[in-house]
Amino acid sequence: MNKSVFPKIYYYDQDFIDIYNKSLSWIQDKIIFSQALEKSKKDKNYYSENLGFIDQLQACLSSFFLVYSNGEYSPTSTIDKFYELQEASGAIRTRYDHSNNVVYIEGNDDGIGLPIFAWVEYNLYHKTGNKKRICDVLPILDRYYKWIEKKFLKSNGLYSIDMNKIFYKNSPREDAYYPIDFNSFQVHSAYCIAKLADILNDKNLSLEYKKRFFSLKAKINSLMWDEKDGFYYDLDINENIIRCKTIVGFLPLLSEIPSEDRIERMIFYLKSHKHFGTPNPFPTLSANDPRFNLDGNGYYGSVYTYMNFFVIKGLEYCRRANIAREFTIRHLYYILDTLLPDGKVKGHIWEAYKPMREGPAYLNVEQKILPEKDIICYLALFSISLMIENIIGLTISLPDKTVYWNIPALEVMGIESLSLKKNQTTIICNKGKRGWEIKMESEKLYYFTINILNKKEKTLPIPSGRCSMLLDKL
Repeated sequence: MNKSVFPKIYYYDQDFIDIYNKSLSWIQDKIIFSQALEKSKKDKNYYSENLGFIDQLQACLSSFFLVYSNGEYSPTSTIDKFYELQEASGAIRTRYDHSNNVVYIEGNDDGIGLPIFAWVEYNLYHKTGNKKRICDVLPILDRYYKWIEKKFLKSNGLYSIDMNKIFYKNSPREDAYYPIDFNSFQVHSAYCIAKLADILNDKNLSLEYKKRFFSLKAKINSLMWDEKDGFYYDLDINENIIRCKTIVGFLPLLSEIPSEDRIERMIFYLKSHKHFGTPNPFPTLSANDPRFNLDGNGYYGSVYTYMNFFVIKGLEYCRRANIAREFTIRHLYYILDTLLPDGKVKGHIWEAYKPMREGPAYLNVEQKILPEKDIICYLALFSISLMIENIIGLTISLPDKTVYWNIPALEVMGIESLSLKKNQTTIICNKGKRGWEIKMESEKLYYFTINILNKKEKTLPIPSGRCSMLLDKL
């Protein structure tokens, strides 16, 4: 694979550059070209971890890193396959084979997946600036949301679905009737649909989903938050709080549901080694729970990379970029230690890891069952998406023609040949003879906001061509 398809990154830890580059080559093995189409037609390739079926969660997650492939690999083709198979009811199932038949998973009779399509589209819009796509997908997202609403919304205003039976095998949430994670994803969907409607100036649809957002947000805050513990919990069938601290209690961060005070109380648990601040963050069950398992045992203590991605993005959206970066780096080091246990022999990429030491967690400890291995999309969320956005610290919005760089440390870091919609851009921080400086190269004008160590922030128009700026002079 030609690694120049993706941007080149600069970072002071060579291990992170190496795993970034390895991820790029592994991604190529997951790109599928239709036999009926020419490989040169970039919009016709699609990403799939499995040759037998396409999976909704993996398709959605892959868009977060394929969007950085500078147009070579489509971040939307796999997702569009799901949209094309939407039923008249609005239903989109979680898996389809290559004959477009639904692949049902045991216990999931409705074929429901985590409702994150709207979040994916909102992220894609900011990374690609494709307004026409919003026109195409918004009716699909609207029908999908309303299908879920009709199927799973209860009279108390919360969604009820058996997450254990459908999504999380071997989990301590047996009594969860109103799950905090599904409700959090659905309220985030309402938030994103309202934002997408605003972009199209569809005031009626925007108002409709803002009402849904605020209604569900109020229900989550009033019924699922425990003021004494400072945590969001699942509810049982009688709407009683189930005092079992799991990683999904942090998913309300995605839509900034908690207040600033609540965010700080939640972060306490993420930092505490007695709860979720284990050496390898974050275990799916609080470390002080008597059922917590050092070897993982499914959702009784395993660290799931895709779940960490949700939590870290929630921290970022709640303006906790430095904490998000710290946890991203810690988890990525454990992935590296497991992949190269002695520095020479290649291991595997695992769906889940142990919380206290390197190595894969067990899906079932008694039966010594390991989780899935070599699912590259979970790794690439960290080694590509979070590497660019949270470790290096670049946030991009093409519609706004802005790049925001939160520089967390004065070290060598940056990115080369980042595509901003037909605008190849390079931004690198380095130490020269005159001190620390940022060197930039761009084909078109854009606006650059820099935050230096959370001490000073400045926005500047960056003209086409090459330029540099000394950090001491800002």
